[in-house]
Formats: sequence, C-alpha cells, structure tokens
Amino acid sequence: MRIALSGAHRVGKTSLLERLSEELPDYEHYAEPYFELEEAGAIFSEIPTTEDYLTQLSYSIKQIEKSAEKALFDRCPLDFMAYILATDPSYSLQTTFARIQDSMQWIDLLVFVPIEEPDRIECPDSDLPELRMQVNEIISEFINDFDVEIIEVRGSVTERVRQILNYIKYK
Repeated sequence: MRIALSGAHRVGKTSLLERLSEELPDYEHYAEPYFELEEAGAIFSEIPTTEDYLTQLSYSIKQIEKSAEKALFDRCPLDFMAYILATDPSYSLQTTFARIQDSMQWIDLLVFVPIEEPDRIECPDSDLPELRMQVNEIISEFINDFDVEIIEVRGSVTERVRQILNYIKYK
C-alpha cells in the first residue's frame, strides 16, 4: 500500500511519518521533496516561489513512480498544487493538473493532516501562517477530486498513527 501524508506545513506530517515508519518497518519512506532536493544541492528562495513548488512537484511525482508497493510519503503532488495556487492564484493548472491526477492514481491511501482547532503546532510569522491557512483550505477543497481512498487524522501523533493503522487493518 502506498500511503501519502498530505497537509500544509507545520501540521505534524514529518513526525507522523517517523512514527508510522516505526510501526510499518517493511515500508520504504520518502522524505519531503524539499529536504531531499536541498540535500542534493538544490537552492530554494527564502520565500518559496511557484518555480520552487513546481520543482518539488516534479520530484514528488518521481518519488511515487519509482516507489515500491509498500511506501510512505511525506507530502504528495496535491500539496504542491495547493502551494502553487496559494502562491500564484493566476497559475494555469491545465497541464499540471493532468500530471498530478496521473500520479495520484498510484497512491492507495491519502492521509490528510489538517490544521486543527485549537492549532496543535505553533506557526510563527517566519513560517508564513497565512500561506499555511490558504494551503490547508485549498487541499480541503481539492482532496476529493482524485480517485484515491482518503482519511483525515486528528489528535496527537499517537492518536493519528492509531487511526491510520486501524484503517489499514480493515482494508
């Protein structure tokens, strides 16, 4: 099963991936494209641009396409689509949306990690809280446009892991 974690920044996706990796040791896990690309020498703007997100989107698609059947992803193409739209609302998604839709078909389970009320993780001004809220709203709006199983998780990391494992257990 290919499982992708989706959500805005600072919602706990990476912590969730780390804990899921412990619970599902036979799964490959893929770090957020930003970190893998940065480690490989990519340089991104301090305030991310549409081009930065397009680069990460392409990388995310490659991660999914090369993955084994048992894989965990920290982010997915939907996330980058949301960041692109939040950064540049006039961006035309026509060709990009088709690529995203094709790649999302490889995902067996999309785990949406929304911003909770009250917010569980502080988002200082330096982490662009307005962008975070916009991305959360865009993901919420588009998440059902893909032919993929979806669950939304809430609570502590332990509670989120339990929700995912229970879902997998009954699939």
